[in-house]
Amino acid sequence: MLRTRFEWTILIIVVALLGGAWIMMSQESVTARSGVLTLAEAPIVGHPAPNFTLPNTVGQEMSLHDLAGQPVVLNFWATWCAPCRVEMPAFQQASVQYNGRAAIIGINQGEAAKNVTDFGAEYRITYPLLLDTDQQISRLYEVRGLPTTLFIDANGVVREVVIGAITPAVLQDRVERLLAEAGNP
Repeated sequence: MLRTRFEWTILIIVVALLGGAWIMMSQESVTARSGVLTLAEAPIVGHPAPNFTLPNTVGQEMSLHDLAGQPVVLNFWATWCAPCRVEMPAFQQASVQYNGRAAIIGINQGEAAKNVTDFGAEYRITYPLLLDTDQQISRLYEVRGLPTTLFIDANGVVREVVIGAITPAVLQDRVERLLAEAGNP
């Protein structure tokens, strides 16, 4: 049976409407994923970094506000992430080099404390490795891929977000910029 142009047009419109309704109904809202989220809380370059509190591998809690007054490098990572493994020694070296002047913080995405502890021991990591076991902070910071690194100035303002592995030279350059802004080269 040959359909008329009018019938095809109606069919296409119905399919488009049903498809659009399906997409809208199946989307999970930002508030359903991570609670109420305002623009002031979003990790947007030039805006304050959202505060969080997470435990480390031995259960001690650390808050972003605990680090106020110094530049902070937040690195979201996982043990299964190959690029994360590649960049980890650079973060360790930076944590030693800038100790007391800038904080390097690793936020593990969704893994058990034992896995993170074993990984930290294997790579001889001495900077804080925090556990985001339910990935609530990863959602708050809108982490879409690993590794993701945020550079936060001494005033708590996000200065840059980098998705993907960072070379030691880029890491050093960004931390040096943050220190220069803070008047602490």
